[in-house]
Amino acid sequence: MSKTVKTAILYLIAAIFVAIGLYFVVHKNNYIFFALPAVLGILLLYIFSLDKVLLLIAFVTPLSINMEDSGLALSLPAEPMLFGVLIIFLAKLLYEGKFDNKIASHPISIIIYAMFTWMIFTTITSEIPLVSIKYIISRLWFIAPAYFLCAVFFKDIKNINRFVWFYIAGLIIVIIYTTIHHFLNDFSGQSAHWVMKPFYNDHTAYGAALAIYIVFCAAYIIYPKINRAKRTTAFVAFVLLSVAIILSFCRASWLSIVAMTGVLVCVLLKIKFRWIFIAAVIMIGLFFTFQHQISIILERNDQDAKGNIVEHIQSISNISTDASNLERINRWNSAIRLFQERPVFGWGPGTYQFVYAPYQLSKNRTIISTNAGDGGNAHSEYIGALAEMGIIGSLLVVALVIVGVYKGLTTYKRAKNKESKILVLAATLAIIGYFTHGVLNNFLDTDKLSIPIWSCFAIITAIDLFHADKKDVSEITE
Repeated sequence: MSKTVKTAILYLIAAIFVAIGLYFVVHKNNYIFFALPAVLGILLLYIFSLDKVLLLIAFVTPLSINMEDSGLALSLPAEPMLFGVLIIFLAKLLYEGKFDNKIASHPISIIIYAMFTWMIFTTITSEIPLVSIKYIISRLWFIAPAYFLCAVFFKDIKNINRFVWFYIAGLIIVIIYTTIHHFLNDFSGQSAHWVMKPFYNDHTAYGAALAIYIVFCAAYIIYPKINRAKRTTAFVAFVLLSVAIILSFCRASWLSIVAMTGVLVCVLLKIKFRWIFIAAVIMIGLFFTFQHQISIILERNDQDAKGNIVEHIQSISNISTDASNLERINRWNSAIRLFQERPVFGWGPGTYQFVYAPYQLSKNRTIISTNAGDGGNAHSEYIGALAEMGIIGSLLVVALVIVGVYKGLTTYKRAKNKESKILVLAATLAIIGYFTHGVLNNFLDTDKLSIPIWSCFAIITAIDLFHADKKDVSEITE
Protein backbone atom coordinates (compact mmCIF):
# COMPACT_ATOMS: atom_id res chain seq x y z
CA MET A 1 0.00 0.00 0.00
CA SER A 2 1.48 3.32 -1.08
CA LYS A 3 2.05 6.27 1.26
CA THR A 4 -0.62 8.28 -0.59
CA VAL A 5 -3.25 5.58 -0.05
CA LYS A 6 -2.35 5.28 3.64
CA THR A 7 -2.67 9.04 4.05
CA ALA A 8 -6.01 9.03 2.26
CA ILE A 9 -7.33 6.25 4.52
CA LEU A 10 -6.18 8.17 7.61
CA TYR A 11 -7.98 11.32 6.46
CA LEU A 12 -11.09 9.29 5.64
CA ILE A 13 -11.17 7.74 9.14
CA ALA A 14 -10.68 11.19 10.67
CA ALA A 15 -13.49 12.64 8.56
CA ILE A 16 -15.85 9.81 9.54
CA PHE A 17 -15.01 10.31 13.20
CA VAL A 18 -15.64 14.07 13.00
CA ALA A 19 -18.91 13.50 11.13
CA ILE A 20 -20.18 11.04 13.75
CA GLY A 21 -19.06 13.39 16.51
CA LEU A 22 -20.92 16.33 14.94
CA TYR A 23 -24.04 14.18 14.61
CA PHE A 24 -23.99 13.42 18.33
CA VAL A 25 -23.41 17.09 19.18
CA VAL A 26 -26.03 18.60 16.83
CA HIS A 27 -28.79 16.00 17.07
CA LYS A 28 -28.20 14.40 20.46
CA ASN A 29 -26.53 17.30 22.31
CA ASN A 30 -24.00 14.74 23.55
CA TYR A 31 -20.23 15.33 23.55
CA ILE A 32 -19.25 11.96 24.98
CA PHE A 33 -18.21 10.58 21.57
CA PHE A 34 -15.26 12.97 21.43
CA ALA A 35 -13.83 11.28 24.53
CA LEU A 36 -13.38 8.05 22.54
CA PRO A 37 -9.80 8.80 21.32
CA ALA A 38 -8.66 9.54 24.88
CA VAL A 39 -10.30 6.33 26.14
CA LEU A 40 -8.71 4.26 23.37
CA GLY A 41 -5.35 5.92 24.03
CA ILE A 42 -5.50 5.02 27.72
CA LEU A 43 -6.51 1.44 26.90
CA LEU A 44 -3.46 1.14 24.64
CA LEU A 45 -1.27 2.42 27.47
CA TYR A 46 -2.67 -0.30 29.76
CA ILE A 47 -1.65 -2.92 27.20
CA PHE A 48 1.71 -1.59 26.02
CA SER A 49 2.99 0.91 28.63
CA LEU A 50 1.65 0.38 32.15
CA ASP A 51 4.39 2.61 33.59
CA LYS A 52 2.88 5.62 31.84
CA VAL A 53 -0.50 4.70 33.32
CA LEU A 54 1.06 4.91 36.80
CA LEU A 55 2.37 8.39 36.02
CA LEU A 56 -1.03 9.42 34.66
CA ILE A 57 -2.70 8.13 37.84
CA ALA A 58 -0.25 10.17 39.93
CA PHE A 59 -1.24 13.30 37.97
CA VAL A 60 -5.02 12.79 37.97
CA THR A 61 -5.36 11.64 41.61
CA PRO A 62 -5.34 15.15 43.15
CA LEU A 63 -7.60 16.32 40.30
CA SER A 64 -10.14 13.50 40.64
CA ILE A 65 -13.66 14.29 41.80
CA ASN A 66 -15.54 12.25 44.38
CA MET A 67 -18.94 11.27 42.95
CA GLU A 68 -20.45 10.12 46.25
CA ASP A 69 -23.03 12.92 46.20
CA SER A 70 -24.35 11.58 42.89
CA GLY A 71 -24.77 8.08 44.32
CA LEU A 72 -21.59 6.74 42.71
CA ALA A 73 -19.08 6.23 45.53
CA LEU A 74 -16.02 6.56 43.29
CA SER A 75 -13.33 9.13 42.70
CA LEU A 76 -13.22 9.82 38.96
CA PRO A 77 -11.12 9.18 36.99
CA ALA A 78 -8.50 7.87 39.46
CA GLU A 79 -10.31 4.89 41.00
CA PRO A 80 -11.51 3.26 37.74
CA MET A 81 -7.95 3.65 36.43
CA LEU A 82 -6.56 2.06 39.60
CA PHE A 83 -9.05 -0.80 39.29
CA GLY A 84 -7.89 -1.34 35.70
CA VAL A 85 -4.28 -1.53 36.86
CA LEU A 86 -5.30 -4.05 39.54
CA ILE A 87 -6.91 -6.28 36.89
CA ILE A 88 -3.80 -6.09 34.67
CA PHE A 89 -1.56 -6.78 37.68
CA LEU A 90 -3.56 -9.85 38.76
CA ALA A 91 -3.80 -11.16 35.19
CA LYS A 92 -0.05 -10.80 34.71
CA LEU A 93 0.59 -12.43 38.09
CA LEU A 94 -1.59 -15.40 37.19
CA TYR A 95 -0.10 -15.72 33.70
CA GLU A 96 3.56 -15.46 34.73
CA GLY A 97 3.11 -17.15 38.11
CA LYS A 98 5.78 -15.01 39.74
CA PHE A 99 6.62 -11.58 41.09
CA ASP A 100 9.92 -9.94 42.02
CA ASN A 101 11.01 -12.06 44.98
CA LYS A 102 12.98 -9.27 46.66
CA ILE A 103 9.95 -6.98 46.74
CA ALA A 104 7.59 -9.82 47.66
CA SER A 105 9.68 -10.79 50.69
CA HIS A 106 10.48 -7.27 51.92
CA PRO A 107 9.40 -6.60 55.57
CA ILE A 108 6.93 -3.90 54.47
CA SER A 109 5.36 -6.35 52.00
CA ILE A 110 5.05 -8.97 54.75
CA ILE A 111 3.18 -6.49 56.98
CA ILE A 112 0.82 -5.78 54.06
CA TYR A 113 0.13 -9.53 53.63
CA ALA A 114 -0.64 -9.77 57.36
CA MET A 115 -3.02 -6.80 57.13
CA PHE A 116 -4.94 -8.31 54.22
CA THR A 117 -5.06 -11.71 55.90
CA TRP A 118 -6.57 -10.17 59.02
CA MET A 119 -8.99 -8.12 56.91
CA ILE A 120 -10.28 -11.34 55.39
CA PHE A 121 -10.78 -12.92 58.84
CA THR A 122 -12.61 -9.84 60.12
CA THR A 123 -14.72 -9.69 56.97
CA ILE A 124 -16.04 -13.20 57.73
CA THR A 125 -17.22 -11.97 61.15
CA SER A 126 -18.22 -8.51 59.88
CA GLU A 127 -21.48 -6.87 60.92
CA ILE A 128 -21.97 -5.86 57.27
CA PRO A 129 -19.97 -8.32 55.10
CA LEU A 130 -20.79 -6.61 51.78
CA VAL A 131 -19.31 -3.32 53.02
CA SER A 132 -16.19 -5.12 54.23
CA ILE A 133 -15.74 -6.94 50.91
CA LYS A 134 -15.97 -3.64 49.05
CA TYR A 135 -13.46 -2.20 51.51
CA ILE A 136 -10.93 -4.98 50.83
CA ILE A 137 -11.33 -4.65 47.06
CA SER A 138 -10.78 -0.89 47.23
CA ARG A 139 -7.69 -1.40 49.39
CA LEU A 140 -6.40 -3.85 46.78
CA TRP A 141 -6.75 -1.34 43.94
CA PHE A 142 -4.86 1.23 46.03
CA ILE A 143 -2.03 -1.00 47.25
CA ALA A 144 -1.39 -3.16 44.17
CA PRO A 145 -0.58 -0.21 41.87
CA ALA A 146 0.82 2.28 44.40
CA TYR A 147 3.00 -0.16 46.33
CA PHE A 148 3.73 -3.39 44.47
CA LEU A 149 3.80 -2.07 40.89
CA CYS A 150 5.44 1.20 41.93
CA ALA A 151 8.16 -0.72 43.78
CA VAL A 152 8.98 -2.45 40.47
CA PHE A 153 8.63 0.84 38.56
CA PHE A 154 11.01 2.54 41.01
CA LYS A 155 13.85 0.15 40.18
CA ASP A 156 14.85 3.05 37.95
CA ILE A 157 15.40 5.94 40.36
CA LYS A 158 14.35 8.43 37.65
CA ASN A 159 10.84 7.00 37.87
CA ILE A 160 10.61 7.97 41.55
CA ASN A 161 11.27 11.57 40.56
CA ARG A 162 8.77 11.41 37.70
CA PHE A 163 6.02 9.88 39.83
CA VAL A 164 6.45 12.44 42.62
CA TRP A 165 6.51 15.37 40.20
CA PHE A 166 3.42 14.18 38.33
CA TYR A 167 1.49 14.19 41.61
CA ILE A 168 2.91 17.60 42.56
CA ALA A 169 1.89 18.98 39.15
CA GLY A 170 -1.71 17.88 39.67
CA LEU A 171 -1.65 19.17 43.26
CA ILE A 172 -0.41 22.60 42.17
CA ILE A 173 -3.40 22.92 39.83
CA VAL A 174 -5.64 22.22 42.84
CA ILE A 175 -3.67 24.76 44.92
CA ILE A 176 -4.20 27.48 42.29
CA TYR A 177 -7.92 26.67 42.07
CA THR A 178 -8.26 26.61 45.87
CA THR A 179 -6.32 29.83 46.42
CA ILE A 180 -8.45 31.73 43.87
CA HIS A 181 -11.62 30.54 45.59
CA HIS A 182 -10.11 31.40 48.96
CA PHE A 183 -9.24 34.90 47.73
CA LEU A 184 -12.83 35.41 46.54
CA ASN A 185 -13.93 34.57 50.11
CA ASP A 186 -11.44 36.97 51.77
CA PHE A 187 -9.21 34.10 52.97
CA SER A 188 -11.57 33.45 55.85
CA GLY A 189 -11.00 30.53 58.22
CA GLN A 190 -14.50 29.21 57.55
CA SER A 191 -14.13 29.16 53.77
CA ALA A 192 -10.85 27.25 54.19
CA HIS A 193 -12.98 24.19 55.05
CA TRP A 194 -14.58 23.91 51.60
CA VAL A 195 -12.76 26.01 48.96
CA MET A 196 -10.79 22.95 47.76
CA LYS A 197 -13.99 21.14 46.74
CA PRO A 198 -14.72 19.23 44.51
CA PHE A 199 -11.12 17.96 44.41
CA TYR A 200 -10.76 17.31 48.15
CA ASN A 201 -13.71 16.74 50.47
CA ASP A 202 -12.36 19.05 53.17
CA HIS A 203 -9.30 20.92 54.33
CA THR A 204 -7.94 18.05 56.45
CA ALA A 205 -7.35 15.69 53.50
CA TYR A 206 -6.05 18.62 51.45
CA GLY A 207 -3.68 19.62 54.25
CA ALA A 208 -2.42 16.05 54.64
CA ALA A 209 -1.50 15.85 50.93
CA LEU A 210 0.24 19.22 51.11
CA ALA A 211 2.29 18.14 54.13
CA ILE A 212 3.46 14.99 52.33
CA TYR A 213 4.62 16.74 49.17
CA ILE A 214 6.17 19.81 50.74
CA VAL A 215 8.78 17.38 52.07
CA PHE A 216 9.61 16.25 48.53
CA CYS A 217 9.73 19.83 47.25
CA ALA A 218 12.25 20.63 49.99
CA ALA A 219 14.19 17.48 49.06
CA TYR A 220 14.45 18.51 45.41
CA ILE A 221 15.81 21.93 46.36
CA ILE A 222 18.94 20.19 47.70
CA TYR A 223 18.85 17.24 45.28
CA PRO A 224 22.30 16.71 43.70
CA LYS A 225 23.22 17.06 40.04
CA ILE A 226 20.12 18.84 38.75
CA ASN A 227 20.17 22.04 36.71
CA ARG A 228 19.19 25.50 37.94
CA ALA A 229 15.77 25.44 36.22
CA LYS A 230 14.72 22.26 38.04
CA ARG A 231 16.02 23.54 41.37
CA THR A 232 14.15 26.81 40.85
CA THR A 233 10.99 24.86 39.99
CA ALA A 234 11.35 22.89 43.23
CA PHE A 235 11.78 26.12 45.21
CA VAL A 236 8.71 27.73 43.63
CA ALA A 237 6.69 24.56 44.31
CA PHE A 238 7.92 24.59 47.92
CA VAL A 239 6.75 28.19 48.36
CA LEU A 240 3.36 27.44 46.78
CA LEU A 241 2.81 24.42 49.05
CA SER A 242 3.97 26.39 52.11
CA VAL A 243 1.43 29.13 51.44
CA ALA A 244 -1.26 26.52 50.73
CA ILE A 245 -0.58 24.74 54.05
CA ILE A 246 -0.94 28.02 55.95
CA LEU A 247 -4.15 28.91 54.12
CA SER A 248 -5.58 25.40 54.61
CA PHE A 249 -6.10 26.18 58.32
CA CYS A 250 -5.54 22.45 58.88
CA ARG A 251 -4.23 22.12 62.42
CA ALA A 252 -3.45 18.40 62.06
CA SER A 253 -1.29 19.21 59.05
CA TRP A 254 0.62 21.82 61.04
CA LEU A 255 1.21 19.27 63.81
CA SER A 256 2.47 16.73 61.29
CA ILE A 257 5.03 19.22 60.01
CA VAL A 258 6.24 19.77 63.59
CA ALA A 259 6.63 15.98 63.96
CA MET A 260 8.52 15.68 60.67
CA THR A 261 10.80 18.55 61.63
CA GLY A 262 11.51 16.95 65.00
CA VAL A 263 12.49 13.64 63.41
CA LEU A 264 14.57 15.43 60.77
CA VAL A 265 16.53 17.19 63.52
CA CYS A 266 17.11 13.83 65.23
CA VAL A 267 18.34 12.34 61.95
CA LEU A 268 20.70 15.24 61.25
CA LEU A 269 22.04 14.97 64.82
CA LYS A 270 22.53 11.23 64.13
CA ILE A 271 20.33 10.12 67.00
CA LYS A 272 19.66 6.40 66.58
CA PHE A 273 16.22 5.04 65.70
CA ARG A 274 15.86 3.12 68.94
CA TRP A 275 16.15 6.33 70.97
CA ILE A 276 13.51 8.03 68.81
CA PHE A 277 11.28 4.98 69.27
CA ILE A 278 11.87 4.83 73.04
CA ALA A 279 11.14 8.57 73.37
CA ALA A 280 7.86 8.12 71.43
CA VAL A 281 6.83 5.17 73.63
CA ILE A 282 7.63 7.14 76.81
CA MET A 283 5.59 10.14 75.61
CA ILE A 284 2.62 7.92 74.78
CA GLY A 285 2.95 6.18 78.15
CA LEU A 286 3.06 9.50 80.02
CA PHE A 287 -0.01 10.68 78.13
CA PHE A 288 -2.07 7.67 79.19
CA THR A 289 -0.68 7.77 82.73
CA PHE A 290 -1.63 11.41 83.25
CA GLN A 291 -4.56 11.63 80.83
CA HIS A 292 -6.96 12.82 83.54
CA GLN A 293 -4.69 15.69 84.58
CA ILE A 294 -4.01 16.58 80.93
CA SER A 295 -7.76 16.59 80.25
CA ILE A 296 -8.36 19.07 83.09
CA ILE A 297 -5.68 21.42 81.72
CA LEU A 298 -7.00 21.19 78.15
CA GLU A 299 -10.57 21.92 79.25
CA ARG A 300 -9.43 25.35 80.42
CA ASN A 301 -8.75 26.33 76.80
CA ASP A 302 -11.86 27.83 75.18
CA GLN A 303 -10.24 29.27 72.05
CA ASP A 304 -12.28 28.19 69.01
CA ALA A 305 -10.83 27.63 65.53
CA LYS A 306 -11.96 31.01 64.25
CA GLY A 307 -10.20 34.17 63.23
CA ASN A 308 -6.48 34.34 62.48
CA ILE A 309 -3.83 31.65 62.30
CA VAL A 310 -2.63 32.25 65.87
CA GLU A 311 -6.14 31.56 67.20
CA HIS A 312 -6.31 28.39 65.09
CA ILE A 313 -3.06 27.20 66.64
CA GLN A 314 -4.33 28.01 70.13
CA SER A 315 -7.52 26.06 69.41
CA ILE A 316 -5.61 22.81 68.78
CA SER A 317 -5.88 21.86 72.46
CA ASN A 318 -9.41 23.20 73.00
CA ILE A 319 -11.62 20.29 74.07
CA SER A 320 -14.18 22.42 75.86
CA THR A 321 -15.89 24.44 73.10
CA ASP A 322 -14.28 23.66 69.72
CA ALA A 323 -16.87 21.60 67.80
CA SER A 324 -14.30 19.90 65.56
CA ASN A 325 -12.18 18.71 68.49
CA LEU A 326 -15.23 17.65 70.50
CA GLU A 327 -16.63 15.67 67.57
CA ARG A 328 -13.34 13.83 67.24
CA ILE A 329 -13.54 12.87 70.90
CA ASN A 330 -17.13 11.74 70.34
CA ARG A 331 -16.03 9.55 67.41
CA TRP A 332 -13.10 8.13 69.40
CA ASN A 333 -15.30 7.33 72.39
CA SER A 334 -17.80 5.62 70.09
CA ALA A 335 -14.98 3.61 68.51
CA ILE A 336 -13.68 2.52 71.90
CA ARG A 337 -17.16 1.37 72.95
CA LEU A 338 -17.41 -0.60 69.69
CA PHE A 339 -14.01 -2.14 70.44
CA GLN A 340 -15.00 -3.05 74.00
CA GLU A 341 -17.98 -4.97 72.66
CA ARG A 342 -15.96 -6.83 69.98
CA PRO A 343 -12.28 -6.60 71.02
CA VAL A 344 -10.84 -9.40 68.86
CA PHE A 345 -12.43 -9.25 65.41
CA GLY A 346 -14.10 -5.84 65.56
CA TRP A 347 -17.18 -4.91 63.56
CA GLY A 348 -15.66 -5.46 60.13
CA PRO A 349 -13.47 -3.42 57.76
CA GLY A 350 -15.13 -0.23 56.56
CA THR A 351 -18.19 -0.57 58.81
CA TYR A 352 -17.51 2.11 61.44
CA GLN A 353 -19.58 4.89 59.90
CA PHE A 354 -22.57 2.56 59.57
CA VAL A 355 -22.55 1.18 63.13
CA TYR A 356 -21.20 3.87 65.46
CA ALA A 357 -24.34 6.02 65.83
CA PRO A 358 -25.97 4.04 68.69
CA TYR A 359 -22.70 4.16 70.62
CA GLN A 360 -22.67 7.94 70.89
CA LEU A 361 -23.55 9.25 74.35
CA SER A 362 -25.80 12.29 74.52
CA LYS A 363 -23.23 14.15 76.63
CA ASN A 364 -20.58 13.61 73.90
CA ARG A 365 -22.71 14.70 70.96
CA THR A 366 -21.94 18.02 69.27
CA ILE A 367 -23.68 20.35 66.84
CA ILE A 368 -22.04 18.45 63.97
CA SER A 369 -22.84 14.92 65.22
CA THR A 370 -24.92 12.69 62.96
CA ASN A 371 -26.71 9.33 63.06
CA ALA A 372 -26.95 8.96 59.30
CA GLY A 373 -23.62 7.25 58.68
CA ASP A 374 -22.64 10.04 56.28
CA GLY A 375 -20.51 12.11 58.61
CA GLY A 376 -17.19 10.41 57.99
CA ASN A 377 -15.31 7.81 59.95
CA ALA A 378 -13.50 7.42 63.27
CA HIS A 379 -11.04 10.26 62.60
CA SER A 380 -8.04 8.12 63.52
CA GLU A 381 -6.09 5.48 61.60
CA TYR A 382 -5.41 3.65 64.86
CA ILE A 383 -8.72 3.92 66.73
CA GLY A 384 -10.71 3.30 63.55
CA ALA A 385 -8.82 0.04 62.97
CA LEU A 386 -9.41 -0.84 66.63
CA ALA A 387 -13.19 -0.62 66.18
CA GLU A 388 -13.33 -2.28 62.77
CA MET A 389 -10.67 -5.00 63.08
CA GLY A 390 -10.02 -5.35 66.80
CA ILE A 391 -6.77 -5.12 68.69
CA ILE A 392 -4.82 -7.08 66.06
CA GLY A 393 -5.99 -4.74 63.29
CA SER A 394 -4.83 -1.69 65.21
CA LEU A 395 -1.50 -3.30 66.12
CA LEU A 396 -0.89 -4.10 62.45
CA VAL A 397 -1.30 -0.40 61.58
CA VAL A 398 1.24 0.44 64.30
CA ALA A 399 3.54 -2.32 62.99
CA LEU A 400 3.31 -0.91 59.46
CA VAL A 401 4.38 2.52 60.70
CA ILE A 402 7.23 1.16 62.84
CA VAL A 403 8.59 -1.15 60.14
CA GLY A 404 8.24 1.50 57.43
CA VAL A 405 10.00 4.19 59.48
CA TYR A 406 12.67 1.76 60.69
CA LYS A 407 13.47 0.56 57.16
CA GLY A 408 13.43 4.14 55.91
CA LEU A 409 15.85 5.44 58.54
CA THR A 410 18.19 2.43 58.36
CA THR A 411 18.23 2.64 54.55
CA TYR A 412 19.05 6.35 54.82
CA LYS A 413 21.93 5.52 57.16
CA ARG A 414 23.51 2.87 54.92
CA ALA A 415 22.81 4.52 51.54
CA LYS A 416 26.05 5.23 49.68
CA ASN A 417 24.76 7.97 47.36
CA LYS A 418 23.10 11.32 48.06
CA GLU A 419 20.16 10.73 45.72
CA SER A 420 19.05 7.64 47.60
CA LYS A 421 19.61 9.31 50.97
CA ILE A 422 17.50 12.35 50.10
CA LEU A 423 14.62 10.41 48.51
CA VAL A 424 14.35 7.72 51.18
CA LEU A 425 14.50 10.33 53.95
CA ALA A 426 11.80 12.40 52.24
CA ALA A 427 9.55 9.33 51.91
CA THR A 428 10.16 8.37 55.55
CA LEU A 429 9.38 11.88 56.83
CA ALA A 430 6.23 11.93 54.68
CA ILE A 431 5.08 8.67 56.31
CA ILE A 432 5.85 10.05 59.78
CA GLY A 433 3.92 13.21 58.93
CA TYR A 434 0.90 11.34 57.62
CA PHE A 435 0.64 8.90 60.51
CA THR A 436 1.03 11.77 62.97
CA HIS A 437 -1.87 13.37 61.11
CA GLY A 438 -3.48 9.92 61.28
CA VAL A 439 -3.92 10.24 65.04
CA LEU A 440 -6.61 12.83 64.27
CA ASN A 441 -7.89 11.71 60.85
CA ASN A 442 -7.92 8.67 58.59
CA PHE A 443 -7.78 8.88 54.81
CA LEU A 444 -6.19 5.62 53.67
CA ASP A 445 -9.60 4.57 52.38
CA THR A 446 -9.38 7.36 49.76
CA ASP A 447 -7.28 7.62 46.61
CA LYS A 448 -6.13 11.14 47.55
CA LEU A 449 -3.90 9.91 50.38
CA SER A 450 -3.55 6.19 49.64
CA ILE A 451 -1.59 6.83 46.43
CA PRO A 452 0.94 9.18 48.12
CA ILE A 453 1.43 7.03 51.23
CA TRP A 454 1.68 3.61 49.59
CA SER A 455 4.01 5.04 46.95
CA CYS A 456 6.20 6.39 49.79
CA PHE A 457 6.38 2.86 51.19
CA ALA A 458 7.30 1.71 47.65
CA ILE A 459 10.08 4.33 47.50
CA ILE A 460 11.55 3.00 50.76
CA THR A 461 11.33 -0.60 49.51
CA ALA A 462 12.86 0.17 46.10
CA ILE A 463 15.74 2.23 47.46
CA ASP A 464 16.42 -0.33 50.19
CA LEU A 465 16.60 -3.16 47.64
CA PHE A 466 17.95 -1.58 44.46
CA HIS A 467 19.66 1.78 45.02
CA ALA A 468 21.10 2.22 48.50
CA ASP A 469 24.21 0.12 47.85
CA LYS A 470 25.20 2.00 44.70
CA LYS A 471 28.01 4.50 45.20
CA ASP A 472 26.95 6.61 42.24
CA VAL A 473 23.55 6.74 40.53
CA SER A 474 24.26 9.94 38.58
CA GLU A 475 23.91 8.12 35.28
CA ILE A 476 20.23 7.38 35.99
CA THR A 477 19.14 10.60 37.72
CA GLU A 478 17.62 13.57 36.01
